[in-house]
Amino acid sequence: MVLFIVIVAGLILAISILFKPEIDAAIDRDPAARNRLVIIILYPGLHALVLHRLAGFFYKFKIPFFPRLISQLGRFLTGIEIHPGARIGNGLFIDHGMGVVIGETTVIGENVTLYQGVTLGGTGKERGKRHPTIGDNAVIGSGAKVLGNIVIGNNVQIGSNAVVVKDVPDNSTVVGVPGRMVKREGVRISKISLDHTNLPDPLAQSIERIQNEINEIEDVLKQWRKKKEQELNGH
Repeated sequence: MVLFIVIVAGLILAISILFKPEIDAAIDRDPAARNRLVIIILYPGLHALVLHRLAGFFYKFKIPFFPRLISQLGRFLTGIEIHPGARIGNGLFIDHGMGVVIGETTVIGENVTLYQGVTLGGTGKERGKRHPTIGDNAVIGSGAKVLGNIVIGNNVQIGSNAVVVKDVPDNSTVVGVPGRMVKREGVRISKISLDHTNLPDPLAQSIERIQNEINEIEDVLKQWRKKKEQELNGH
């Protein structure tokens, strides 16, 4: 029993040191995070990253079968599937995480946030680099799909359930299916914004402008008809 406690305590200490940026990210971006111990013990996103780093260690040495076994164990335990070949920078925060899939040739930068149901996947059966590259400080909302060998720039926000299949430049917001981009005037976002649901929709804004113009035209026509009716009745 004492040995078990010592092993668990040593494991918790090791995780707290080796995964400090990820734990700090959880504290900074999740209002439900109470303390570091709770994050280490209870957060599946962190557990998936711990297992991914272990699987990635064996994957680098081209050890067969074992890395994928670890990744599948992580998928079973956390609901998050990360291929051992994926390259992930420091400070990744996977919130809730159920259904998150990260493909083999995915590259993720620093301080990225992923919500549940996100897919960083490939298209077709091509070999080589076939998964996205995600820049620093990106926020990818619930259910979003980022597919193919594309580049998502730094400080990009991708809205919930968006489907992105083209490159996205820095400091942009993407919404819709297929993903439509809203440029943020090239201004760097100084702080990571986690509001991935209340995002502007350029198509909806365009439709609204067109509808407003139609309403104005209809008002003018109504006034013209009323004036003509008055002229006819005057005669």
